[in-house]
Amino acid sequence: MLCFLRERPMHPYEMQRLFLERHWDEVLVLKRGSLYHAISRLLASRLITATGVSRDGRRPERTTYQIAPEGRQELVRWLREMVALPVREPSTFMAAINFLIHLEPSDAIAQLDRRAQRLEQELATTENVMKQVVIHVPRLHLLEAEYQLWMRRSELQWVRALLADLRSGQLNWNLQQIFQEIQGAAAAPTQPPPGARPKTKSISRLKKG
Repeated sequence: MLCFLRERPMHPYEMQRLFLERHWDEVLVLKRGSLYHAISRLLASRLITATGVSRDGRRPERTTYQIAPEGRQELVRWLREMVALPVREPSTFMAAINFLIHLEPSDAIAQLDRRAQRLEQELATTENVMKQVVIHVPRLHLLEAEYQLWMRRSELQWVRALLADLRSGQLNWNLQQIFQEIQGAAAAPTQPPPGARPKTKSISRLKKG
């Protein structure tokens, strides 16, 4: 919202329209309720201000907002932090990989192979589009697509390497054996670490004794 309002004052409907026109919905989820909630928070924090209310025909009244000086400062601070600090973002694929042992190795190979094929198709399509678009659009406006392309390439490279290890038998597992090992470890009595002092009775218990 701050990025939109730094361009010019606008109302929420226009923000939502631009959000879709610029295909930001491909990387961010924005619901109508979330939009107005964000605006309320920005108003409460005095990062934006309302400049007026207008009506177009029979449509509901629309409030136009503009960014405040504090909002410009917060936008720059927030953007610097997001660019500079890597964070762990949730990924359904990463979650699935964590539980890959619940598939038989042969099944895991089949599913990873399907993913690799789809990644190859997606990359081929995106690369062709980029070749055509880059002639007419400055690279500055394609950085997001460029980043996604490189991330997909890296993912495909990793999936191929994992498939190679699975097919060669370098990576393998037996789920029942893993369960047995876990159950055995849970049932085994805990041993004090080497060098640890043996447990002694408390002072009160010693006095009673």
